[in-house]
Amino acid sequence: MLNCDACTLGNDTFVIACDGCGSKRPTIANNVNTLTRADKRKADQMSDDSTELGSSDCKTSKKRVAATKEETFKGSMVPALIALAQSWDGKLDPTGLLMSEKLDGMRALWDGQGDLWSRAGHKVMAPEWFKKDLPQGMVLDGELFLGRGQFQDLMSICRTHVPDHDAWKRVRFVVFDAPLVPGGLKSRLQAARETAFNNSDSLPFAKLHPQTVCRGHEQLQKMLGEVQAEGGEGLMLRKAGAHHRSGRTSDLLKVKTQAEDEALVKGYQPGKGKHAGRMGALQVINRKGKAFKIGTGFTDAVRARPPPKGSVVTFKYMELTKDGIPRHPAFFRIRPDVHRDEFP
Repeated sequence: MLNCDACTLGNDTFVIACDGCGSKRPTIANNVNTLTRADKRKADQMSDDSTELGSSDCKTSKKRVAATKEETFKGSMVPALIALAQSWDGKLDPTGLLMSEKLDGMRALWDGQGDLWSRAGHKVMAPEWFKKDLPQGMVLDGELFLGRGQFQDLMSICRTHVPDHDAWKRVRFVVFDAPLVPGGLKSRLQAARETAFNNSDSLPFAKLHPQTVCRGHEQLQKMLGEVQAEGGEGLMLRKAGAHHRSGRTSDLLKVKTQAEDEALVKGYQPGKGKHAGRMGALQVINRKGKAFKIGTGFTDAVRARPPPKGSVVTFKYMELTKDGIPRHPAFFRIRPDVHRDEFP
């Protein structure tokens, strides 16, 4: 049972509507056609304005968005609509947070007008039949997902300009937010459910990502172990009542046994010994501008043809030094879906 803010949180699978009093938070499905800003700065400001409002101001929030002139969605609007996770430090009590598997997929935004967009603001060339039943007028944030451990295959499918129809039949759009709906995450998910996911047969290639209310550290560690034992990446924690915030936010936390981050490739260090004549290490910077090298985790093929300068890579590491430098960073994969503009 899951209850609203006026009742006590239960500990079962998230069902959005309150089982204690039967009430529901406001579920206003804002039309994306009303989101208009000439540039990213104005879009960010609009997002900040709406997320500062409390749940009692839902009508005001809708009015602010709806008062703008209609305009076609642009890729430059994507950053103002996507929340990015911070890492869970292991100290924050997870009790009451919404918990779900961290999917090994490609972040994607449905614009409510007919297109899917990557996190970097590039249009995803999905087949029309894949998108045709997604809701018009509602922005949905989620992940294009092929299966655990199939990220590279997924990227090959999603980055082609001419879609492979047979390959796309294996892809699912897994939704975990509706960022333009006012109110907390529970309200946004309820709006998405009512608008698009009431009938399980109506969206054969899309689904809402299951959320479970976390009962504490013990349950979190148990679920984390089960997910990783089956080849999953880890878990995500979300604050059920948090209003949407774009960019890095503590309202959204990723949980893994080993830390992970992205870095921008700035150059190369030549290989020595058995790696002579190939790349020895990547010279990179993180989002805080800290420079360091990644020298392990590469296959021979990657050392022979390393990620190009200006590309973004994911790496794993043990911990950060006092100076904010990752200890023992190891290359994991290239991230073509992450834009270099996220780095200094």
